Amino acid sequence: MKIKTKELSYEEVMRLPKYVSKPPRRPSLLLRTLVRLASAPDLGSASFSYTTDKGLVPGKEPCLILMNHSSFIDLEIVSKIFYPHPYGIVCTSDGFVGKAGLMRALGCVETAKFSSDVTLIRDMETLFRKRVSVLMYPEASYSFDGCATPLPRRIGLLLKRLSVPVLGIKTDGAFLRDPLYNELQKRKVTVSAHVSRLFTVEEIREKSVEELDRKLDDFFTFDAFKTQKENRIPVNEPFRADGLERILYRCACCGKEGGMRGKGTTLSCSFCGKSYQLDEYGELHAEKGATEYPHIPDWYRAERDAVCDEILKGEYRMESRVKIGMMVDRKAIYFVGDGILIHDGDGFRLTGCDGKLDYRQGPLFSYGLYADYYWYEIGDVIAIGGKECAYYCFPKDPVSVAKTRLAAEELYKIRHSERLLRRKRAEE
Repeated sequence: MKIKTKELSYEEVMRLPKYVSKPPRRPSLLLRTLVRLASAPDLGSASFSYTTDKGLVPGKEPCLILMNHSSFIDLEIVSKIFYPHPYGIVCTSDGFVGKAGLMRALGCVETAKFSSDVTLIRDMETLFRKRVSVLMYPEASYSFDGCATPLPRRIGLLLKRLSVPVLGIKTDGAFLRDPLYNELQKRKVTVSAHVSRLFTVEEIREKSVEELDRKLDDFFTFDAFKTQKENRIPVNEPFRADGLERILYRCACCGKEGGMRGKGTTLSCSFCGKSYQLDEYGELHAEKGATEYPHIPDWYRAERDAVCDEILKGEYRMESRVKIGMMVDRKAIYFVGDGILIHDGDGFRLTGCDGKLDYRQGPLFSYGLYADYYWYEIGDVIAIGGKECAYYCFPKDPVSVAKTRLAAEELYKIRHSERLLRRKRAEE
């Protein structure tokens, strides 16, 4: 999948008319049918099937649908489960670029990732009034390591305001079939899903926000690699380790970054020479010596801990030359030239365009970061900014977007805790 792009100067982009969002529409039955038909071959190749809680009929009444997010097949899964009932989809604003009319006809609701958006809540309420369900991925981004990404806090407040039934869809096999790091290569893995009743309207009214959040945290707790091992789900493709360095960027043996390489079934470090085989059940095995982390999410968590330690010591810093794309409307992503992106304890700073661009984004701007691999087939990306103006930064230097995402998440936690502590002290 590609996105419309255009080369313009920074001045020309800033002179473009401000984008005005429009309220969502009831999705077209014809387009829903076309999506359903177009999804059938991919779902068939994954031998997709689903189950529901006893007596549950998905789509019978308008509801909020919460789903974990692993790969593009997630959208196809919902088209299978809910057809012909109407539903809108909360999706990122860049999904509207070059096709805003089509997306609105499909009932899509645009939002900026990882940020508060009052307009989004209003648009969701509009669809519910039209008796249209709404699909939302609360993780807001694909999982990098097959485990849940952080959820926004106090999402229970949203449930109380919307006051509609809430269903949950949890997939099994979607990540293993097409993990984001594996260079867009699909594996032969069976995919299934289960649809659960998460909350009735009465339960939402009775439970506290904290109780609602706890149940959502429990629901969005999963580990695709653990499931693969426990259920002996084979991934026999000879390319299964391709791109694995995108998440396992730090050598578990020597601790150096930038030397990892995943190719075929092997993950190796060019600095110390340590290499590992990724077996058909998703576990790593050192070819010589001890295997520090057989379980990939454990290695990823160790990288998170290392990033957190760098932040606490004041040593964390990412700096890279980047190609800069801007989104100010939904007609195109405008490439405005090159610049420098810095991420440290003060957050992000993006400069470029002969000194005309100087954007700063503090660590408390968002609890997460939109970082992606092979973004619309352009390249790895780090996206900052908001709904009115977003910056898509494509690193030209060998930096890890996974590390940057981990750092942004950990910085938010640290700075948020510091702010709460300051407030508590001020009140005493």
